Amino acid sequence: MRFTIAILILSFLVLIPFQLIGQTAITPQETEVGIEEHLDEYVPLDIIVIDEKNQTTNLGALINKPTIINLVYYRCPGICSPLMEGLADVMGKLDLELGQDYQVLTISFDPRESIDLAHRKKNNYLNLMPDPEPAREHWKFFVSDSSNIARLTNAVGFKYKRTGNDYLHAATIVIVSPDGKITRYLNGTYFLPFEVTMALTEASQGISAPTVNRILQFCFAYDPVGQRYVLSMTRVALPIITLTAVIIVLILVLRTSRKKKIQP
Repeated sequence: MRFTIAILILSFLVLIPFQLIGQTAITPQETEVGIEEHLDEYVPLDIIVIDEKNQTTNLGALINKPTIINLVYYRCPGICSPLMEGLADVMGKLDLELGQDYQVLTISFDPRESIDLAHRKKNNYLNLMPDPEPAREHWKFFVSDSSNIARLTNAVGFKYKRTGNDYLHAATIVIVSPDGKITRYLNGTYFLPFEVTMALTEASQGISAPTVNRILQFCFAYDPVGQRYVLSMTRVALPIITLTAVIIVLILVLRTSRKKKIQP
């Protein structure tokens, strides 16, 4: 009898927290601001962008090697600058050769921005790099119109929201293979060289895989007001509480069973 009650309690303790986790986790349908991963899907290569020479081109003419795509807007007062600084920093630490082994495409998702502004911002970030010359040619900045921007952001699952003159958005880089397949997402503003190297190496082979971001997205929630990722204590605490409860119930069950065996 006691064993049956213990099992019922155990089931209750296990199921309820995971139901709560499901309620607190953001599903793709509920996402207004953030990243909805589209692994193994393809970026439309006919998307039109305007390059630093103020000439139009398409992604098909640009993507011919493992490519980092990062979506920002150049006037951003929030996380875009830390993201770009983090990208500039990690590029200087990679063993891979920029321009030969990979390239970086930075594209504004604000259709109001000009390529002149993009060019000025690029120079700012190049000044942060110890050897800016490879990046000058192979870290490419672009702007585009609202239609092409919408196609790109939808294709990669980049969710953002306009608030007044600015935007609420997440910080991420998207890794695509030489044929435009989305193979990896790296979220945040700081990137480990090993992590980026692995993502680009896998992209060169067309290999996609879930990243540690899935775990981080569970533990962290995006704060659109502060425009940063914050630790979600609810999401972290529930599994710990569940595991503790399971251990306690198992101990009680084992003790009860031992007592019954000892009794004459």
